[in-house]
Amino acid sequence: MAPPNFFHMKPIQFAAAILFWAVGLQAQSDYPLRPAVECTPRGGLPNFLARINAGKSVKVAYLGGSITAAPGWRIKSREWLQKEYPKAKFEEIHAAIGGTGSDLGVFRLERDVLRHKPDLLFVEFAVNDGGAQPVRIHKAMEGIVRQTWRADPEIDICYVYTLTVGMLPDLQAGKMPRAASAMEELADRYGIPSIHFGVEVARLEAAGKLIFKAPKPKDWSAQPMIFSSDGVHPHVQTGHQLYVDAIARSWPKVKKTRGKVGAHKLGKPLRPDNWEKAKMVSIQPEMLSGGWEKLPADHSLAKRFQRNMPELYRATKPGATLSFRFEGTTAGIFDLLGPDGGEVRLQVDESKGSTRNRIDGYCTYHRMSKLSVASEITPGVHSVELGLTPTRLDKQKILFERNRGDREAKPEKYRDHTWYISSIMLIGELK
Repeated sequence: MAPPNFFHMKPIQFAAAILFWAVGLQAQSDYPLRPAVECTPRGGLPNFLARINAGKSVKVAYLGGSITAAPGWRIKSREWLQKEYPKAKFEEIHAAIGGTGSDLGVFRLERDVLRHKPDLLFVEFAVNDGGAQPVRIHKAMEGIVRQTWRADPEIDICYVYTLTVGMLPDLQAGKMPRAASAMEELADRYGIPSIHFGVEVARLEAAGKLIFKAPKPKDWSAQPMIFSSDGVHPHVQTGHQLYVDAIARSWPKVKKTRGKVGAHKLGKPLRPDNWEKAKMVSIQPEMLSGGWEKLPADHSLAKRFQRNMPELYRATKPGATLSFRFEGTTAGIFDLLGPDGGEVRLQVDESKGSTRNRIDGYCTYHRMSKLSVASEITPGVHSVELGLTPTRLDKQKILFERNRGDREAKPEKYRDHTWYISSIMLIGELK
């Protein structure tokens, strides 16, 4: 899935379209759905609560997609915590990227979260993982848990589940949608508390007190309240406030748990093939050949994506190649899609090779993405080569009809055919 990045305040139609499709896949699954419970406290947040009750400084990390990247429940929950615990000091670690799921989150966890040494980690991927199979969700989400507690076993974790309009039927039938149900299996195994933001939303919608999808209101106090305009992303004034209210209602239950202060125990994994070893690896100059340039820090794209992509390289002409060898099972590239994107050819070992466009129908702007190169292939040493081809893409045909006017009005945005790369995603080691 690759919806646009809401954090950068770009159009969100792509996210809505893909997510509606993804949620629709849930009905085809026979995966057992969990009862729709707003809060299951399990082992609670003992270390975090001990620190804030003592008035200490704490760091709260937010790992998720566009709903968390928006200036909504992430900011509001930190403000709520500060109000509840005025003697403590709360610092936020913003680690959300719009349109991305746990399959990218597990790779960027160390860089975007763990190196900042959080005390509490909120994980929000139930919407962007909506179309993923439970097995894949388990691998990535268990990788996040085990990677976190390997780094620091005293970090507390809390799963939070958001929703889309397509998830309402399950919730109103008393069931959690598939992605959240899969995550609950891991939460049970590791004693992780979970809060489903959608339970009360679904109740209000069924009671006629909330409209999930409607044009933005002129009066935010009008009833019934308007939750969102696209069926996915809540309005800060309404939907995001309901999300924080769910945290406030759940907090007394979390506080009452008898979890012990100290190190969390990992124990035996649910899936031995989980992605605990997923990581981002920096691109080295010797991996690059042909025409490349490292974008300077003051470049507009470098500044815009600096938080998640501390380094950005741009292919300047066809034939620019990225080559590396790794020992492991999975590799990918953390890169950008955009209006000036070109065609990339990729080859693993002696495979026939294939091509990928780094522009799609929604690319009137640049957004972060991941280019899968090798996914859970046979363990061993593998050679990877990716290069920008000379193909001149018909971008007018690639763009969706509603976006073609942008190319006609601003042809210079689409003139180049290039590729922007930041890091290598690996389950394995470079050779």
